[in-house]
Amino acid sequence: MTDGSPLAVAMEEEEYTAMSMEVEESPSPSIVPRDPPKIQRLEESVVNRIAAGEVIQRPVSAVKELVENSLDADSSSISVTVKDGGLKLIQVSDDGHGIRREDLPILCERHTTSKLSKYEDLFSLSSMGFRGEALASMTYVAHVTVTTITKGQIHGHRVSYRDGVMEHEPKACAAVKGTQIMVENLFYNMIARRKTLQNSADDYGKIVDLLSRMAVHHNNVSFSCRKHGAVKADVHSVVSSSRLDSIRSVYGVSVARSLIKVEVSSGESSGCAFYMEGFVSNSNYVAKKTILVLFINDRLVECSALKRAIEIVYAATLPKASKPFVYMSINLPREHVDINIHPTKKEVSLLNQEIMIEMIQSEVELKLRNTNDTRTFEEQKVEYIQSTLKSSRSDTPVSPLPSGQKTPKVPVHKMVRTDSSDPAGRLHAFLQPKPHNLPDNISSLSAVRSSIRQRRNPKETADLSSVQELLSGVDSCCHPGLLDTVRNCTYVGMADDVFALVQYQTHLYLANVVNLSKELMYQQTLRRFAHFNAIQLSDPAPLSELILLALQEEDLDPENYEKDHLKERIAEMNTELLKEKTEMLEEYFNVFIDSDGNLSRLPVILDQYTPDMDRVPEFLLCLGNDVEWEDEKACFQGVSAAIGNFYAMHPPLLPNPSGDGVRFYTKTSEKSSQENPALEGYVEMESVLDQDLLSDAENAWAQREWSIQHVLFPSMRLFLKPPASMASNGTFVKVASLEKLYKIFERC
Repeated sequence: MTDGSPLAVAMEEEEYTAMSMEVEESPSPSIVPRDPPKIQRLEESVVNRIAAGEVIQRPVSAVKELVENSLDADSSSISVTVKDGGLKLIQVSDDGHGIRREDLPILCERHTTSKLSKYEDLFSLSSMGFRGEALASMTYVAHVTVTTITKGQIHGHRVSYRDGVMEHEPKACAAVKGTQIMVENLFYNMIARRKTLQNSADDYGKIVDLLSRMAVHHNNVSFSCRKHGAVKADVHSVVSSSRLDSIRSVYGVSVARSLIKVEVSSGESSGCAFYMEGFVSNSNYVAKKTILVLFINDRLVECSALKRAIEIVYAATLPKASKPFVYMSINLPREHVDINIHPTKKEVSLLNQEIMIEMIQSEVELKLRNTNDTRTFEEQKVEYIQSTLKSSRSDTPVSPLPSGQKTPKVPVHKMVRTDSSDPAGRLHAFLQPKPHNLPDNISSLSAVRSSIRQRRNPKETADLSSVQELLSGVDSCCHPGLLDTVRNCTYVGMADDVFALVQYQTHLYLANVVNLSKELMYQQTLRRFAHFNAIQLSDPAPLSELILLALQEEDLDPENYEKDHLKERIAEMNTELLKEKTEMLEEYFNVFIDSDGNLSRLPVILDQYTPDMDRVPEFLLCLGNDVEWEDEKACFQGVSAAIGNFYAMHPPLLPNPSGDGVRFYTKTSEKSSQENPALEGYVEMESVLDQDLLSDAENAWAQREWSIQHVLFPSMRLFLKPPASMASNGTFVKVASLEKLYKIFERC
């Protein structure tokens, strides 16, 4: 390196000139002619490995081939287990017809198949596979083990394959019906391919997406997919009678609710014979990625032209940046489909494809125009709130432990084995069947829980000092210990008609759901003061008749008719009083009474919950008799308490039909005894169940228990501030603790 002096610069210029002269004087090398390279026949192992890289491009390619083989084997149940995105392990088990013992030696050789025997069979093929390359390709890039048993065999056979041949003779083993194929160490001998597939989460997501699509179309087959070692399956579908039920099971209720059915059929006269049926999303569906689940002749394929045509239709319908959900099943003559154009068979070539796509596009556009009347945007807001709650939990700071110190081990007698954030009841999941006749509008648990979280306490409560004082009283009377119990308890199940079992840390409590719900409704009435949604009654109910009915129910001597005139007078006076207060009741509590004295509207206290309408008479009588109308604060407190008592989750008026309660639903009927002529005219009495009344009671009690589990307890965790009185009035009763149970068992 020079220092920049004139002498140094001069020396560098002389050296450069000398080197240039040497280059110019050196003769250019002569070009030696080379012989053409010799064409060689590649070894079969090299050919097979190259072909395997085309057929098995990713782990999802192997899963697709194996699942299609299971479908070809007439399986009714297919289970997939994956480890490290499929690189370490892919295990596919089915209950199909199995593989015969004599076919095992050639099972994994290239171009061995049971699907066709001559080229012409390709044009009338009804099976998924046909080339006989998939299993062979897997053995060249992975270690494959097959366990199978056929009908009538007393034991199965297991054999391992490598490079297309058996590593040993088939070994007898215990096996369940069908076939299990394990693919281990995928791409172990293809280093570059394996390095590009290190993102196991991405590959596992592709496998889940594949099986989700398969489960939607093949609704006569149950599918499951889970990670190795995981208890819960990420895909779990059961056999269903309708395609819409399959979509609901796999993609969720929100997707299924936003779908429109489409059908297109065309005969030979149009030059393009096909039949398409499917479901497309309406304008209420919002997503950032198009989901096209396309099956042609029961084969899962991709069609970029059809996808593009559908997206063009939706571009003018959906909000900006939103994409549709589309499921389509197209059936057409097999000779009009060329399925042999792609190594992984994910694309096909169709005869008259342009005509077919144009007809489908027109039908989808017509359906959207006819159904695009209303649009809702609730789902995105719900998802945002859910994600916010989850992230707030995960971001909670944790105090770091000193370096080198392990997390202290919790003793078994103090270990909490439940999760308070999971509102599912444990007891009912094991002891009681799921009610099958609950209303459709409460079928989605996620929708109920998200709507509960959506309605946070409004901060813009009416600026009335009396309401603020009542709310301050609720805050000041809150019991901190009970507040922590309510926030972090786990619902277990109903112990009887009034008490529910809940677990808090290592303690088990009986909780009075009537008292809890009454207090919750009272507090929510104050918080939502003047900001209520409405329950509109289909038929306005006359106040006088309802109040008179409540008075008759309270009367201990209903046969004393002398008091009827007094009851009617009380009913009239209360009706006139409530008619005078209708303006205030409507403005602040959304209780509307028209000029004729008819009740037509009630407030919504908790979303997704409707009170027991059999208690409306008692509610109206309470408003008329128990409210101090002259004092503002006492008035608001009295009305809120009446609403809280009305909306509380009391036991239904019909007796509980479970256990001995069924006797209340028996009735006696007469039947003539004709067996003995001497007893002609004798009337015999028999007891029979009143099925209609029994069904109503079962529905009412099932509805209440569902509301307690999925509405009351999630709402309590968010909103309830339990008063100190609940610590001593029997609302919470401790029945057991884990520490004491361990001491008892230690003595035993």
